[in-house]
Amino acid sequence: MAAVAPLEGQTAVVTGASRGIGAAAAVALGALGARVVRVARTLAPRADGRGEDVPCDLTDPKARAKLAAGILARHGPPDILVSNAGAFLMRPLELTTDADIDEQLGINLRAAFGVARAFLPAMARAGRGTFIHVGSVADHVGFPGNAAYAASKYGLRGLHETLAAEFRGTGVRLTLVSPGPTDTDVWTPIDPDARPDLPDRAAMLRPADVADAITFVATRPAAVQVHWLQLGLA
Repeated sequence: MAAVAPLEGQTAVVTGASRGIGAAAAVALGALGARVVRVARTLAPRADGRGEDVPCDLTDPKARAKLAAGILARHGPPDILVSNAGAFLMRPLELTTDADIDEQLGINLRAAFGVARAFLPAMARAGRGTFIHVGSVADHVGFPGNAAYAASKYGLRGLHETLAAEFRGTGVRLTLVSPGPTDTDVWTPIDPDARPDLPDRAAMLRPADVADAITFVATRPAAVQVHWLQLGLA
């Protein structure tokens, strides 16, 4: 008799799922049997027996509300939600504009807040679920040139810790996954290989490494709470 996949019958929602860590997490969760709803601005609508692709600009409150209403109507409260959508900026303070920090806060913090508000109450009413925020090493360590990005990620960490306390005892587990530098397209315009102050891309984590951490959290027994998982470079 074939073994049942560990996430068979569960629904996982992954935001920022068109590339990088989000895309890798969606693949990894699907490989474990989950029905995966991928969310990203650039995705074309798709649905089949294994999941869906739903385009959504998570910085738009109306679009976010429509997204949540549709997912909850079709699937009920998700068993797993990976709040991963984000943006990265590396720029000295004197060159960082108000528009820059508004953009970083908009996707990295306000959108994450909106996703949590849209789904966590329903998950709590169902008495189950795993909600994973994807943070960064910059949510707990300061680096030069990271003022706007770190402000948004430190804010995300504060949001996560508050929600973990607020939803404790509901049956919903909240985890913050904080990876170090990860080799995704965000590094291409920066060219870290040409900068001695940054790690070479070959030495960085891979999106699949972070996806492994996400699936580790998602597959723990219901009584096990992983509060914070940090991933660093060797």
